[in-house]
Amino acid sequence: MLTAIIIDDETNSRNALRQKITKHCNNVMIIADCENGEEGIEKIETQKPDIIFLDIEMPRMNGFTMLQQIKNKNFEVIFITAYDHYAIKAIKFSALDYLLKPVEVEDLKAAVEKVTQKRKQMDGNKRVELLVQNFLEEKTAHQRIAISSMEGLQFVTTDDIIYLEANSNYTSFYLADNRKITATKTLKDFEEILPASMFIRIHHSYLINKNGIEKYIKGEGGQVVMKNGVTLDVARRKKEEFMKAIDQ
Repeated sequence: MLTAIIIDDETNSRNALRQKITKHCNNVMIIADCENGEEGIEKIETQKPDIIFLDIEMPRMNGFTMLQQIKNKNFEVIFITAYDHYAIKAIKFSALDYLLKPVEVEDLKAAVEKVTQKRKQMDGNKRVELLVQNFLEEKTAHQRIAISSMEGLQFVTTDDIIYLEANSNYTSFYLADNRKITATKTLKDFEEILPASMFIRIHHSYLINKNGIEKYIKGEGGQVVMKNGVTLDVARRKKEEFMKAIDQ
């Protein structure tokens, strides 16, 4: 049985979520619910839950700021949020989960199941720390991303990514130290997460770090030679977009 705390400033939202968890998630027991970040910190530190369901936008202290103030982050987080592109992107970057308000039962069950599996890996603390670090870091160039691979989670600085290659429902990361990581998400998933100011989709198979380009070879679409010596094709339909991106 997993213990959980709900932290949300809206009473109706807390009550509705509690009812759904009690009815549909038999392996989760709610041990407290809190209406603000200060109360949430106190309950987390005294009751040490396995999971927290955390609203992002709360008065005085938002969810990210609350997490920053907790020393021992040995728990999983499922964020509860309205549509907020930046918040969702930060959450995905850190391989954490989120639910959109109003919370749908099937989404809730799927998120709890994913968290249950992640809990077995015992690396929740790293994911939460990564989220806080990236939230506080203003320059995206030095952010780190959590990559889910066959071996587990691997944490990589975006600066170190030279390019990504689509491989069916998987994605191969090619890094500056000649490492290759095969991730269990599609290239489109990473295109949505990685900063568009830094990463360019040059082909249906390739997403490249523009700082990793060594040379551009002219042609119908052209080719790029990356810093690791690999030459990649630029799709003809992507050429104009690519040229604009590297000029910026």
